[in-house]
Parts: sequence; structure tokens; C-alpha cells
Amino acid sequence: MAAAAPAVQVGAMRALAILVCAACSHPVAPVAPPPAVSHDFDFNLGVWHTQIQRIKNGETTEMAGTVTVRPVWGGRASLEEIEVDGPKGHWEGLTLFTFNPAAHQWVQTFINSSANYANPLVGSFANGRGELFASDTVDGKAVLVRGVWSESTADAHRYEESYSRDGGATWAPAFIAQLTREAKIAPAPATIDHDGSHDFDFDLGTWHTQSKRLLHPLTGSKDWVEYDGETVVRPVWGGRANLAEYHADGKAGHLELLALRVYDPAHQQWSINFTQPASGTFSTPGVGVFTHHRVEFYDQETIGDRAVLVRFSMWPIDADHAQSEQAFSSDGGKTWEVNWINRYTRA
Repeated sequence: MAAAAPAVQVGAMRALAILVCAACSHPVAPVAPPPAVSHDFDFNLGVWHTQIQRIKNGETTEMAGTVTVRPVWGGRASLEEIEVDGPKGHWEGLTLFTFNPAAHQWVQTFINSSANYANPLVGSFANGRGELFASDTVDGKAVLVRGVWSESTADAHRYEESYSRDGGATWAPAFIAQLTREAKIAPAPATIDHDGSHDFDFDLGTWHTQSKRLLHPLTGSKDWVEYDGETVVRPVWGGRANLAEYHADGKAGHLELLALRVYDPAHQQWSINFTQPASGTFSTPGVGVFTHHRVEFYDQETIGDRAVLVRFSMWPIDADHAQSEQAFSSDGGKTWEVNWINRYTRA
């Protein structure tokens, strides 16, 4: 199982990938056909009983519970759901493991129950041992974070997360999990009621997706390209999150994206994040809210050599149709130029 390096508060939103509710921060360049699947993390699939030790300031807190891991995105990623209890109460988390085929590295992205993302750990496996690293801040001080997967057998393995304050010369354990198998195959995700988490229910299912992208936004260009494809959206984490898988083809090439959307009940808002098969790396999450069945996300980014505002909007048209648009503004939101249009028809 994966623990969070100290959770990073979601900051200014970045634009979203184009999925059934995902847009990219700026037009995504066509990507090559899907890479080969890596099987390094296959040992982690299934249902596990976990015994956890969290160590802070010399004190150890014991927790125990269940970890459920299932393959997603056609086997190119896996999704981990964590539920444990301890003296301080109930604790939950969600982890996505994605692979970067160009670098031959894994990216381990943890999200807590408030939809806050930890800095992703990045690394690789050698001789059955996985080591992944990140930089973060603990108690106001910069640290290196190391996650180690080891002692893997058919029915048990170990995960340890450690911090280093001296550039990796020494490491102090902060999180240790011992896992023993309860089942080889994780059950299908269940859905439960959560206030506000049904905002995206209209989006669940399989959609025929027609997309139009403006090739050169904010230049006066009228050159559009079209894509035709499919988006599949599934609930995960008991309905508090969902995954959207998008693939499409057009004259400009092939597109394939994965989006994760997580609901934060405390603030009644959603976060969204995306990755592509070529990188396996998630961007900074965006945050948005629904008003009258319509969601809008805003961000400020640098496009070319200037700062622009980015707006992504999505709404259902009826039970079998939905639409989303991405737009840029170079005048502080006074005017907007739409540069991506997605129309969805339920399959």
C-alpha cells in the first residue's frame, strides 16, 4: 500500500484533460500508440490485510485495516483504496500507480480523503525491490521522501516510507506497512451515497466522443482539427471518485488520456487530474464546483510567452448527451476564445 508523503494542499487549478469532464491545460499534442504494459506492481493486486506503523517525533501509532488494489486503464495503471482504523480514528486514502515507459519509471500518486494530493513518488524496480522518491516539506523543513516496496511473496509484502533531512545520507522511517493477502482478485467497486459526490453521475458509462481542437489558440487562427473516439467513466473509492478513460483518432493523430476526479465533502468541491500513457505523470490537480448541473474550472497559465486564464466548462444536455468546452482569455476574463469542444453521446 502507499501512504502519503505530507499532503500537499491543492493550489491554483491547472486546466483539465479532455475527457467526459476533463480538459487539458492547453491543447495536448497527439501521442504515439499505447506502450507496453509493465507488470512490476502486479504483486500488489488483490485484497490485503494491512498492519501499519506511523512514526512521528519518536512516537509510533498502530493502525490496521484493508487495502484493495485493482488494475485500471487496460492494465497500464493500478488503483489502491486504503481503509484503516487506529487510536485516532478512521483513515482512508487512494493511490494511483502509473508507468512512464520512456523513463522506465513508476509514478505513485496519493490522495487523501479531503482530495489533497501528496507530491508524487517516482522510481523503478530492480531485483524485485521498488524504490521511489519525492521531495516534500515536513514540519516546515524540506525533506526527501523514499518509498520502498520489498519482501514480496505471493501472499505478503512490505511498504516503508522514510524521510531524509541530509540529502539521502541517512533515512528515518515514517510509515511501515506489512500486508498479507486476503483475496487474489479485488471485487468490483461499490458505490455509496455521499453528499455532492453524485454531481458526476450523469457522466458515468460509455460515451461516443467527438472533439474539435483549435490548433493555435490566441493567434487569430481558424485551423481546427477533429477527433472521433470513446470515453469510459467508472466510479471508484465507494463512489467518492471516478476514473475517465479517453481515446480518439483524427487527422492530427491519436489521443489517449486518463483522468481521476475526487470529491472533497468538507468543501463540497471536486479535484481533477490527468495523465497520458507516454508520461504516466499526473499534473497539479484542478478544483471546481457544480452550479445548476454545470461545472466550471479556472486557472492561470503561461501559454507561449504570456499569462492567460483558462476556463473549462461541462454540462449534461439530456440523459444521453453532454458537452464540454475549454477556452482561453488573454485580457483577464473580459473575452474568451473557445479552443476545444467535446460532444458526448451515450453508447
